[in-house]
Amino acid sequence: MSDKFFFKGRQTPKPKHESFGYNTKRVAKPGTSDNPLSLVVPSKERQAEIEAILSQHNLIANIEVNPEADENINDLDGILNKPQTTRFEKKPNRNDQCPCGSGNKYKKCCG
Repeated sequence: MSDKFFFKGRQTPKPKHESFGYNTKRVAKPGTSDNPLSLVVPSKERQAEIEAILSQHNLIANIEVNPEADENINDLDGILNKPQTTRFEKKPNRNDQCPCGSGNKYKKCCG
């Protein structure tokens, strides 16, 4: 016989944090003290330039100077050149003034 007529409690166990909106599997932000960037540069002069850029943007990195290896600063470039969100101006309503400056309503001028 089914227990749905006699059981007054919760039939399924209470869900854990995954269903409540808590992000339990988040990744640490790169460039912080918890997750520093790993950069490779060929010379001490280039290391000084990179350290200046890091201090300007408040980032933390482990910089390795290796003349034989190629320069690898892809992680830093990815953080500095993050794409910006495109925003558009709001279209005026029909009875608002026209943005072209004619003084007429938008519906009579450019709409």
